[in-house]
Amino acid sequence: MLRSLTLEHVGPASHLSLELGSRINVLAGDNGLGKTFLLDVAWWALTRTWARELVMPHGPPTTPSIAYEYIAKTRANHRHTSRFDRGEEKWPLEKGRPPIPGLVLYAQVDGGFSVWDPARNYWKGSDPERPAAYLFSSREVWNGLPFDAPVKVCNGLISDWASWLLEHGEAFAQLERVLTALSPSAREPLSPGALAKVSLNDARKHPTLAMPYGRDVPLIHASAGVRRIVALAYMLVWSWQEHAEACTLRGEEPVHDIIFLVDEIEAHLHPKWQRRIVPALLTVMDALTGTHDVSVQLVAATHSPLVLASVEPLFDEEQDVVHHLGLNAEGDVYLEHLPWSKQGDVVNWLVSETFGLAQGRSLEAERAIEAAEALMRGEATLTPGLDTREGIDAELRRVLAGHDAFWPRWVVWVEREEAQP
Repeated sequence: MLRSLTLEHVGPASHLSLELGSRINVLAGDNGLGKTFLLDVAWWALTRTWARELVMPHGPPTTPSIAYEYIAKTRANHRHTSRFDRGEEKWPLEKGRPPIPGLVLYAQVDGGFSVWDPARNYWKGSDPERPAAYLFSSREVWNGLPFDAPVKVCNGLISDWASWLLEHGEAFAQLERVLTALSPSAREPLSPGALAKVSLNDARKHPTLAMPYGRDVPLIHASAGVRRIVALAYMLVWSWQEHAEACTLRGEEPVHDIIFLVDEIEAHLHPKWQRRIVPALLTVMDALTGTHDVSVQLVAATHSPLVLASVEPLFDEEQDVVHHLGLNAEGDVYLEHLPWSKQGDVVNWLVSETFGLAQGRSLEAERAIEAAEALMRGEATLTPGLDTREGIDAELRRVLAGHDAFWPRWVVWVEREEAQP
């Protein structure tokens, strides 16, 4: 499991230090402050490959470095510091094979997926034909990797799903279990339907989902949220199947650790699905393997208060951490480990340090309430149209719901003001 990352003169700040929990790690913060960047660096630290572009550091005269620590195959933790080589434009790697003992999976928000397998992506000796990691574009997840090669290391979701279904073997049983675990609800299960031809120009029989309204819908026509979760389920099964078969060939036991890196874990998902996705990912390996002996470390970037609300019943401060990227008054990015505190409600999460909103309402409602509160304190309000009691009252009636919690305060204050001589 990844323990820490320490970055000097690389990324959005001169210094960032990330201490990770052994199970749930949530990365929160505004757009552009470095959540995806940290996931990219975490992937590199664990696998020695870049899932996307090489991360470039700050310019001279700085001395950029990336230090990391993770639990290795041996008892001692593994630590290393890489200092950027400006002449070669690369981050120097350690010699030998990475000692990380588990599977590392990285689900990117654009539908890409990266897999690092200790049974297939490092080895003794050299084999130039064997990849350092499996890096899938969104298209390759569905159609195979490499997409245009006659021999593929992965057939892709469309072909594998169909062949697994026809084989009626363990791979398809695993896929069904994982889909059930990742479903949005018991009433709306992700249930495979019959294969179907979708185009005159496509010879393949396509996988479908049996929808709750009684129709089988081809996966390529499913919603963005369904496609993302179905692709995640497929990559989990494919990764585990290939890993287990590689271990059989090598005479080894399958791994007992898996690290999930997930960017914008809530992307495309309905709120009721956002409430289920983190608990589901923590248990999905049980559904996949049929055992309870695989440990999962999740590092997930999110903008969703529902994701934070969903982990409240699970959160254990001994193994779970909420990390927050923010911007201080001087315009510098900082990374902090937020003390855990249950908020109990999505609105409370929105106005917490994690998301930092002043209110969980529209901007117009927020401005009207701020003007009303200033007036009640006897302060001047400078917003045009919101500088009188009448103007504020009219705006509140326009933008607030009739049952809004602010109404009793405002109504009592107005009545008191009107009662004064």
